[in-house]
Amino acid sequence: MCHKPKNRAKTMKSISKNRRAFHEYHIEEKFEAGIALRGSEVKILRDSSPSLAESYAMVREGQAWLMNLTIPTLKQASYLNHAERRDRRLLLKRTEIKKLDEATRHKGYTLVPLELYFNDDNRVKVELAVAKGKAGHDKREAQKEKDAKREMSRAVRR
Repeated sequence: MCHKPKNRAKTMKSISKNRRAFHEYHIEEKFEAGIALRGSEVKILRDSSPSLAESYAMVREGQAWLMNLTIPTLKQASYLNHAERRDRRLLLKRTEIKKLDEATRHKGYTLVPLELYFNDDNRVKVELAVAKGKAGHDKREAQKEKDAKREMSRAVRR
């Protein structure tokens, strides 16, 4: 039997990133979760990118779910196509689910998907974050810091 080497470098092929999440939330803690998909969904993920912008995760009845993830339908599939926007089950350990449930019970905290990717075993994974929503003035301060950093790097290059 062939075993995988233990200290192999982690490689991943990014499918989609939720850039909006970094703008609208303070990221507290990150988790990696598997996601239960249908065959046509995996096939379309290899060709095109889904929309993570409006999606979120929640714990319901002891299971973690990813809501509002939009994966476009496959044009070649006829009646075997999947629904574009459906609840998808996240594959996590029971202790991780309890941890996520406890974290989201606090006011203002939510579970946000940050990235969808294929890991080195070609399995679709989602990176989740426990996040707290930013206020309007926090977003403006972050933008000012970003602009100042950009100006400094321009000045150094000259």
